[in-house]
Amino acid sequence: MYVMLRTPVDGTRLRILTWLREPGTAERGLTADAVAARLGVPRQVALTHLRILTALGLLRTDTAADGPPVHRRDEARIAEIAELFEKGW
Repeated sequence: MYVMLRTPVDGTRLRILTWLREPGTAERGLTADAVAARLGVPRQVALTHLRILTALGLLRTDTAADGPPVHRRDEARIAEIAELFEKGW
């Protein structure tokens, strides 16, 4: 799983998870457009990273009828995974 969190070049997915812990960002989450702007990449690239993190169960996506999907960390799932690694998984 750790390999899926890292890209061979720069660890982008780990940075996204870190950003989502920042005060303010943790509460409001990030949209794909916000991730793209912060990374300086096309929206589709940001979406790919967010989809992988969601597929791994590390993010949850909230959709509202009046706005774009917002991504937030799934702290319970992250804690479960951390515990598995601590046990030597």
